[in-house]
Amino acid sequence: MKMKNPIPAVIFAVALSSSALISGCGVGEASVADADDIEAATPVPVETTTPVRADIYATYAASASIFSDADAPVTARVAGEVVELAVEEGDRVDAGQILARLDGERLRLEMLAANANLKRAKKEYQRNVDLHARGLVSAAMFEGLKFDLASLTATYDLKRLNYDYSNIRATISGVVSSREIKSGQNLSVGQVAFRITETSELMAYLQIPQAELTKFDVGYAATVKVASMPQVDFAATIVRISPTIDTRNGTFRATAIIDNTAGDLAPGMFGRFTIAYEKHANALIIPAHALLDEDDETTVYVVRNGEVVRRKVQIGIENSGQVEILGGLQDDDQIVVVGHSGLRDGSKVLASAADRDRFTG
Repeated sequence: MKMKNPIPAVIFAVALSSSALISGCGVGEASVADADDIEAATPVPVETTTPVRADIYATYAASASIFSDADAPVTARVAGEVVELAVEEGDRVDAGQILARLDGERLRLEMLAANANLKRAKKEYQRNVDLHARGLVSAAMFEGLKFDLASLTATYDLKRLNYDYSNIRATISGVVSSREIKSGQNLSVGQVAFRITETSELMAYLQIPQAELTKFDVGYAATVKVASMPQVDFAATIVRISPTIDTRNGTFRATAIIDNTAGDLAPGMFGRFTIAYEKHANALIIPAHALLDEDDETTVYVVRNGEVVRRKVQIGIENSGQVEILGGLQDDDQIVVVGHSGLRDGSKVLASAADRDRFTG
């Protein structure tokens, strides 16, 4: 006996069962919902904020080494042995303050001898003044006495000055940045003993491309950051702009002065400068990461009645994570700042207010 093929029979049974199931569904009963419809009906949690009104600046970034324009070596003006050190590195000193003393005994004795000679010459001159007036002393002799007195006065002043030079004094006010001598050391004339640096005001030369020349002017404000304190902004000001272009690299030099009254900065540090060259006052500002760039358009999502509307905007200055809105938004618009990556026009959203400090600094 031949066995019949079982496959058609199975197909027939499945079809019959499906028909029975379909016929069992009455009018008005629920059917399986489309996944896209479920997704569209489910609100997406987002964070929103409103634009703020504030000043915003167009800025230019540059880097340069920081230095002091008041940095001077202090040299020995006379030779001698160091007998006393009055200051150490890091001490703040005033111009004229004694930093060290040399053995000046020989210079003191030379000064005293010169002073004695000067006193004798003064007495001799005074005795001859009346005699000259009465014609008892020749004019040539009296003139010789005057010249001798002037010469001995100059000699005494020189000896007194040399004796004072045995005290090594600060030439400028500032901080002792280095001590080059030791107690007991014999110094020669012109040998560097100390170096003094004024650090309350520091400088930097910023090399700016010539294409940016028209954006800068004297008096513009700037901030500077250094690696040792990356979270701190130090105030700076553009005080000079070179009128010539460096032909080697096509840049011009802008000189910045940095306020270092607190003493946190030191010459030799590398600074990253941000120069504000254009100010837009009371601008409408939103967080830059709220923007979407697609199809050569810049847009944001605005929340209205639980849904988002894609809105085209015109932007201006962008600075420190903030962007100026020139058109397309109102002050009271609720814009999506977190969660907009998966949205589309008309998406349902569950909005919560974002912490504004996170976006405005």
